[in-house]
Amino acid sequence: MDKRQEILKLAKKEKIRFIRLWFTDILGFLKSFAITIDELEEALYEGKGFDGSSIEGFARIDESDMVALPDPDTFVILPWGPSSDIKVARMFCDIKNPDGSAYDGDPRYVLKRILKKVKDMGYTFYVGPELEYFYFKNSQPKAEPIDFGGYFDLTPMDIASDLRKKTVIALESMGIPVEYSHHEVAPSQHEIDLRYRDALTMADTVMTYRLVVKEIALQNNVYATFMPKPIFGMNGSGMHTHMSLFKGTRNAFFDKNDKYHISKIAKNFIAGLMEHAQEITSITNQWVNSYKRLVPGYEAPAYISWASRNRSDLIRIPMYKPGREKATRVEYRAPDPACNPYLAFSIMLAAGLEGMKKGYKLKTPIERNVYEIGEEERKKLGIDTLPGDLYEAVLLTSKSKLVKETLGDHVFNKFLENKKIEWNNYRAQVTSYEMDRYYSIL
Repeated sequence: MDKRQEILKLAKKEKIRFIRLWFTDILGFLKSFAITIDELEEALYEGKGFDGSSIEGFARIDESDMVALPDPDTFVILPWGPSSDIKVARMFCDIKNPDGSAYDGDPRYVLKRILKKVKDMGYTFYVGPELEYFYFKNSQPKAEPIDFGGYFDLTPMDIASDLRKKTVIALESMGIPVEYSHHEVAPSQHEIDLRYRDALTMADTVMTYRLVVKEIALQNNVYATFMPKPIFGMNGSGMHTHMSLFKGTRNAFFDKNDKYHISKIAKNFIAGLMEHAQEITSITNQWVNSYKRLVPGYEAPAYISWASRNRSDLIRIPMYKPGREKATRVEYRAPDPACNPYLAFSIMLAAGLEGMKKGYKLKTPIERNVYEIGEEERKKLGIDTLPGDLYEAVLLTSKSKLVKETLGDHVFNKFLENKKIEWNNYRAQVTSYEMDRYYSIL
């Protein structure tokens, strides 16, 4: 049976009243509009039109007509609704031009385009992100934690522990498998780890995950934020991303004879990530606030290095366990959970593939704490740094042929245009730091 017909039958069986059609703008903000069950068949076969001129990075006013075509593989019933007797489902959409062609400004299309490339090479790209976030008492700018636990702490009658459980239950009810959930290092900081999946499914899942975390928090009168660095002096929130390439059922990153149990393909992939790390950082860490996290001393990477077990490096190879060849993977530790996952997964894959294509040689691993190595020694070891702020990151990206080819001209130009505006708005601000530091003495 046609998948669309299956969805129509399922929606009727489950007595679905409304279907929310989801997609993202170039910054990774979730967009949505609802249709009734009576409109579902037309939407599945023809898509639903909307005005794209008001969506960030989409069309100009004179070319604003867009079509949202639901992907039937993403049909899921939401674990909440207006009331218990009114069921609401959601589907992610591919954005099309009125003539049915793929819209170049659609981040989901950017990812699908490079996944087609890797599929033609015979591979499947799997990712497993670890998204950290904070719970606060409310949505006001003054961040008030709801707990003061630390890494892996179990606190009796901890409201946050209950929130994580409710969130995991909601995710699993939507068919999203969860591996772990636990308290993170900073007060009120938490993490729910998703089981690895193919990159497109996972990008959709990340968008869903962020909404579910926030929705469950609001239902319990607290606020969840994926802001990379909400509290000065505390660890920020990252999205460490585990990646692997499979050829059929075989993990192309595994080599039983290698010291680190990683293949030549994996080494080239890592070398590609390191070679292009600086120019892709504005995509994996796209906000002014992202760079308040990427500083030494808070378990976030600042230097471009790799190692097997060392957690101060940009790239880590998790320890191999005999019989777990399929678990061999590369962990890229720069991204934060506020990025656009479609673009971030695309650009990390592109960097790795470039390393494979050009046979980049992998540097010697740094098994010491990189933060404790002096500047002169880092230079001798050839350890570069990630961009120090959004402006530096944007300048590096603007010169990148790799990023432009991966994102396409439209997304590349619109993304950079938006980031330059953000930086200019930010640098014109007078901050509380400046007032506290200078007002009384100047």
